[in-house]
Amino acid sequence: MQVPILLVWLCKYQPKKMGKTLIKLAYKQVINIKDDGDFEKKVFNATYQEFLLKSQAYNPDGKLKTFTQLKASDGRANSLHYKLGFTIGNFLKSLNNKIPFLKDNADNSLAFDLPVFELIESDIEDKKAHVVAINYITCVLTLLSVIGEYLILAIGDVNPEEVVETITVKMQPGLSVMSYKGRPRVYNKGVPDI
Repeated sequence: MQVPILLVWLCKYQPKKMGKTLIKLAYKQVINIKDDGDFEKKVFNATYQEFLLKSQAYNPDGKLKTFTQLKASDGRANSLHYKLGFTIGNFLKSLNNKIPFLKDNADNSLAFDLPVFELIESDIEDKKAHVVAINYITCVLTLLSVIGEYLILAIGDVNPEEVVETITVKMQPGLSVMSYKGRPRVYNKGVPDI
């Protein structure tokens, strides 16, 4: 007796029980002089003023102009990421731990656990060259499924065998998976093997 093709397909591609997969997401918000939001303007201006002040320690003769030059001349200038990050603490509090511009499919802002400040570039003579980023890092999330470019997630470390509340997030520019623990997902002929 021949088994119907549909039954073979169903047996082959049915989701298999998988181990738990835990991830953290990071969303990178780049801020430069062109940004016109109130939060972005405050972050931009405060960090530029702090750069002008703090960069003097790595440039006593004033010959170096850019952050790139400072780092090349004195590796300790990399501490400016950390030092400038203190300047924006109060601005970050105003976000109430919600990531700006990153929402789930129900239009709810995702929460972040940790903001990490990054000085991308700056110039002591050209404010327009000042570019910074804030990397918003989420708490641990349980990755339940991936459907195309959408991640189905549960907040926290949950048991995927139980009924849990979920959020759906679309992968997009600026968003990345920054940590991953679990069994890698393998794709077989375009059909996920989960």
